[in-house]
Amino acid sequence: MQLRPHALYALCLSDPAQKVEATQSLWAQRAHCKLDTAANLQPAPASSLPGRPQRPRLIPATQVPSRTPFTPEGLAALLHAVCHIEFNAINLALDAVWRFSSMPEAFYEDWLRVAFEESQHFDLLHTHLQSLGYAYGDFDAHDGLWQMCEKTANDVLARMALVPRTLEARGLDATPLIQTKLRKAASPGAMRAVEILDIILRDEVGHVAIGNHWYRFLCEQRGLDPVPLYGELVQRYDAPKLKPPFNTAARKKAGFTDVELNYLLG
Repeated sequence: MQLRPHALYALCLSDPAQKVEATQSLWAQRAHCKLDTAANLQPAPASSLPGRPQRPRLIPATQVPSRTPFTPEGLAALLHAVCHIEFNAINLALDAVWRFSSMPEAFYEDWLRVAFEESQHFDLLHTHLQSLGYAYGDFDAHDGLWQMCEKTANDVLARMALVPRTLEARGLDATPLIQTKLRKAASPGAMRAVEILDIILRDEVGHVAIGNHWYRFLCEQRGLDPVPLYGELVQRYDAPKLKPPFNTAARKKAGFTDVELNYLLG
């Protein structure tokens, strides 16, 4: 079994449960998979990238309503938003595995690990959402994560700079703020969500660290300075400008240097 083509197969699956199962199965069988790092793969002409269900309806981020955890529906909407992020994160990691050729073998195992852990996050959140009487797809969502994935499809360095260490790193900053709101809501459903977000935050530090590692690896390989280059890439690809407050402790654990943190602070 070839690892990268199977990652592409999982990416193209539209049913969330099937995608989770395929991703977790691939992670479990990775030691028995062949890895052709040089192969330039192409999705089948009829394939949809990424595979995703007909719902949720995808709308511009500015049109997604604000979510409050102080009502049952508001709590479900907030959980759904995080669930949608984790579903997209599975796709982002699987895309890195199949799309980028001629990287070291560790790159592919790193991103397959990320896909596996994101699938666990999605499963935890979706199970909890269902316990509240809702399901993935019941609320509108936006497509910002995958749009950046498409923008950076032709350059692995830009992908590492702008997906894990920009968009996903934003989760390190946002998660504690969400948990504070949930604790104020104090319902059993909200407190269970806090516990799940503890797991997600712990794992996301590792995911951002993987992005930092490979960003720096590629900068060194190309003879580029990672700090000024990052600002150039943000402008070139019209990436979101990150704003405080920053979770400095989590970002340091994920490998951001003091110089990089000072750059973010402007």
